Amino acid sequence: MILSRTSQYAVQAMIYMAAQPPNTPVLNRDVALRLNVPAPYLAKILQGLGKNGLLYSFRGRLGGFCLREEAFSMSLMQLLQLTEGADFTQSCLLGLKRCGEDTACPVHFSWLPIKEQVIDMLNKTRLDELAAAVQSGRYRLTDLPVGAFRPE
Repeated sequence: MILSRTSQYAVQAMIYMAAQPPNTPVLNRDVALRLNVPAPYLAKILQGLGKNGLLYSFRGRLGGFCLREEAFSMSLMQLLQLTEGADFTQSCLLGLKRCGEDTACPVHFSWLPIKEQVIDMLNKTRLDELAAAVQSGRYRLTDLPVGAFRPE
């Protein structure tokens, strides 16, 4: 249950967008610059999130991506199920194809209670809470200074 780079970028981008003024489109290149991630890769991620109903996308000079209202209060688990797949919490920590009660890997039973806590935290943590934490200046999304996340 280790997150892919795609999921990491998706979570960072969604938190960034949730921290922006409502109904304000942001350009992919601006998000990529602020988060210090590759713009072409981020564009594909944002397009996928748009197709899944989390973002509006607008073409043209005033275009960009805008967070949909219903996505603002989504849980991290909901987002990660879109980027990692619906059953990403079922994967083996060691990468075995079959790992469970009957076919346990060497760390299965040690990892299980930790994994359950992580799943609980992902279900309880909402995008709007994370955006507020970043806006407060107590937390950050990248190695860039906090000022990078404030709208210009």
